Amino acid sequence: MAVYQRRTRVDASLDSVWDFHSRVSGLEALTPEWMHLRIEAVEGPDGDPDPEILEPGSRIEASVRPFGVGPRQRWTSLITEREREGATAHFTDEMADGPFRHWEHTHRFFADGSETVVDDRVVYALPLGALGEAVAPLARVGFEPMFRFRHRRTRDLLE
Repeated sequence: MAVYQRRTRVDASLDSVWDFHSRVSGLEALTPEWMHLRIEAVEGPDGDPDPEILEPGSRIEASVRPFGVGPRQRWTSLITEREREGATAHFTDEMADGPFRHWEHTHRFFADGSETVVDDRVVYALPLGALGEAVAPLARVGFEPMFRFRHRRTRDLLE
């Protein structure tokens, strides 16, 4: 499987960065407008709608329509891990249904003095079997602007 990774430093505390990324409102704030994100439903691990914090077992039903072109693409994410210990924290969301054959996004956060290092790592596989594997490195062209926006927006909102 292919891997995409991006890291940035934010002049904000780990507490602030972790809290921001632990909520669906953080996802909404970090998704570029050109993706036309629509959150359809959010369910907590206990089945309750709209949990305050995205804990393991939380499910996010969303759709996107990049650049407003074509039909909306449905995307279901499950939060599979979430842990905060001392100066580090991480959570992982996995695509349960959507356009990729595999998508596992690990969000890691490391305190460094008064700053926080934000590290996104995506392990993914495109559809179409061998053809998808052959062109998977090219997906970086699509990921780069989105993650560059996410990291810049995190700095803009939290610094």
